[in-house]
Amino acid sequence: MGESSVIAVYLLESDDGLILVDCGPETVFEGLKTAIAAEGYDWQDVRHVLLTHIHFDHAGAAWKFAQNGAKVYVHPIGLAHMQNPEKLWNSAKRIYQGAMESLWGEMHPIDPELLVAVDEGDRLTLGGVQVDVHYTPGHAVHHNAYQIGDAVFAGDVAGVKIHGGPPVPPCPPPDIDVDAWKRSIQTLRDLNPTHLYLAHFGAVDAPLAHLDALEATLDDWAMWIKPHFDAGAAPAEVTTDFVAYTQEQLRKAGVSEADLTRYEAGNPSFMSVTGLMRYWKLKEAGRL
Repeated sequence: MGESSVIAVYLLESDDGLILVDCGPETVFEGLKTAIAAEGYDWQDVRHVLLTHIHFDHAGAAWKFAQNGAKVYVHPIGLAHMQNPEKLWNSAKRIYQGAMESLWGEMHPIDPELLVAVDEGDRLTLGGVQVDVHYTPGHAVHHNAYQIGDAVFAGDVAGVKIHGGPPVPPCPPPDIDVDAWKRSIQTLRDLNPTHLYLAHFGAVDAPLAHLDALEATLDDWAMWIKPHFDAGAAPAEVTTDFVAYTQEQLRKAGVSEADLTRYEAGNPSFMSVTGLMRYWKLKEAGRL
């Protein structure tokens, strides 16, 4: 949508072509091709696409690479949706309605022969590059993080951090599970990475402090929502106050107005209200 520093993907060399960690939505595919070319590579040399999870801002363009013969690696829960994205698309359309195409473009099925299910404990060797897979639910039930050496490509489970701002947790429906997310944060801590690579946006060079701050904000946001849920408030009744609360947190941390817009683009506040309300509902029902 004309904004910068919101969605990141990562390109790695291997002896078997290029490896891409996440790929963004189809709407940014042309920009991605240009960016890959600017680094001296050809997008058609991407042979492996590691998806942290199947949300459109991470996986929407995967089918374009698969059409060129690239293998797409995804958690088993998400694999069926990449093979047949109609249900995923229709579910998201309930949230985005008429903005689906302008935000995400198109999403086409991927040949099942090019889809590879990867889960906790799997170790891949892709053209001489060793990739360890870690299942990291909480943001999404189909979320993996990928460890390469001392670096971890963490998708959304390590939060959103724009430029020098603080980390915040993206909490969209339907899969938010605060308890599982905190366990996943501990999984990342236990890996003791030298760097975390976020989808929104970029590298973190102090991972443990980052993860501590993220967990504190996840707890803070969940507990802010809790009394509103207990009082029976609808998400729409809460959203304006929640947006004001979270934006004030960011301003106090020194985030510029331009980066506030980027935070909101990478992590829309209204979605966190809905996601955390649903978390408390499932928690109360004993389903989490």
